[in-house]
Amino acid sequence: MLTRRMMCGCLAAVPLATIARPSLAAEGDACDVFTPARQQAMSPADALARLKAGNERFVAGKTIDCDLLAQAKRTAGGQAPFAAIVGCMDSRVPPELVFDQKIGDVFDARIAGNFVDTNILGSLEFATKVAGARLICILGHSDCGAIKGAIDGVELGNLTATLSNIRPAVDAASTGGDAGTSKDAAFVQKVSDANVELAGRFILDNSPTIKSMVDAGDVMIVGAMHELASGRVRFFEG
Repeated sequence: MLTRRMMCGCLAAVPLATIARPSLAAEGDACDVFTPARQQAMSPADALARLKAGNERFVAGKTIDCDLLAQAKRTAGGQAPFAAIVGCMDSRVPPELVFDQKIGDVFDARIAGNFVDTNILGSLEFATKVAGARLICILGHSDCGAIKGAIDGVELGNLTATLSNIRPAVDAASTGGDAGTSKDAAFVQKVSDANVELAGRFILDNSPTIKSMVDAGDVMIVGAMHELASGRVRFFEG
């Protein structure tokens, strides 16, 4: 049996970094990479719950520390991510970090303004129909520069065409004479929410492949909004 003195001596000999961060072995299956069998055993609802739990850990400062190099080696021969996330390219909203996911866990399609076009849609069809992902998450965020640019009608080279994809959300949020400017935080958020909702609708309206999977209950599409200041992700209901 360890005495208090013996325990203190043992702890003194262990590097602080080892104490502060659990190892791969200590986390058990939390760091296991996704295999096709594990992926298909997960329901769309399970996939959503995994993202929610990961964000709770992120907000609480209790993210899981895995051996990423070991995961890279284990996934070198193939991948089976459980979800596909469409997010903004904003440097403050990296999906793997805010959802506390690791190598091989999620597909990650990022573009300014997190809209869905034909190219993103094709990627999502690959992620779900071909690679087996169980969930599609459209992730917007607060104070989005692309949303503000679309509201103000910014024109700059190829960015003009990019922002045109967000104009439908601006128009939707302006219905009833509620149009605002990029300096109106409430309006910016309203457009951001509409942009996420329209992206989900675009997927269903333009991809019979994904719609059939959703109708069969094999895939779920959810919208979500990341709050920059808190790190918390708000998932859309319904």
